[in-house]
Amino acid sequence: DVQLQASGGGLVQAGGSLRLSCVASGFTFDTYSIGWFRQAPGKEREGVSCISASDGTTWYAESVKGRFTISSDNAEKTVYLRVNNLKPEDTAVYYCAATDNQYGPNNANLMGVLYPYEYLYWGQGTQVTVSS
Repeated sequence: DVQLQASGGGLVQAGGSLRLSCVASGFTFDTYSIGWFRQAPGKEREGVSCISASDGTTWYAESVKGRFTISSDNAEKTVYLRVNNLKPEDTAVYYCAATDNQYGPNNANLMGVLYPYEYLYWGQGTQVTVSS
């Protein structure tokens, strides 16, 4: 059974950092793309970043470029999202998700957006709260 477990969220002051983790199981990890999404109350779920576990291609939303870094430890079947210089507007539940399309980041780079509906498997999310 496919499982994704997001963790690492917390309460931080503006300018602080966290490292979010997504531990995957139940599928051939290195043939998938793993995405990070976030959703704040009253807002649509938005794509933040994604990575191809096959070749390491990445994509970032414009709002987080230069602040967030996605990485994959394929041996541990874990994807990380390092979130630096956090801002209050980063406050949201952060979800990791997986798709069997290894070209997920390539498509996101082409289209300029990461669509939640392209991702089949979802974790329960982890809360990131940034105080000002």
